[in-house]
Amino acid sequence: MMKNLLVSISLFLLLGTGVVNAQTSATRASVTFEIKNMGITTGGSLGGLVTKINFNPNNLDASTIEASVDVGNINTENSGKDEHLRSADFFDVARFPRMTLKSVALKHKRGNNYTGTFALTIKGKTKQIDIPFTYLDKGATAEFKGTFKINRLDFGVGSSSMILSDEVTVNLDCEEKKSESRS
Repeated sequence: MMKNLLVSISLFLLLGTGVVNAQTSATRASVTFEIKNMGITTGGSLGGLVTKINFNPNNLDASTIEASVDVGNINTENSGKDEHLRSADFFDVARFPRMTLKSVALKHKRGNNYTGTFALTIKGKTKQIDIPFTYLDKGATAEFKGTFKINRLDFGVGSSSMILSDEVTVNLDCEEKKSESRS
């Protein structure tokens, strides 16, 4: 059960968008997560990604990435598991319907590689996480891809378990239309 969508969450999140200034929904977005359950890697996806991105690779200090995902849209291809993940045992969707991600700092590594420090909020708990990501300028669109790991227990998702891993891997892949910067 567990699927840790949370991962997705995050993921979700970060995904962002466009190159210069973009404040739109993604034209293509995928937020997936993986977790080990009884030693077997299992996972799922989260839908309903909403982004607000102002990303300029030449001015990272003024750039921001914000994203949120609707946790109720978790999909593990097992309806019983999905309902359990939505319950108070895991994501408590009735009280905490969205996961959010907001950039705190963005840094260029080299080439198309960046690292962001983000405030990730799941179930009302906020933790700072570092997320490595790539940014590709594709002309009219911008693509962001990133993979990171979180500990689900840090956010109160599920409880300690001998069969379910605490670590969740989140994969983000987002493409958005770019808009021209006025600054």
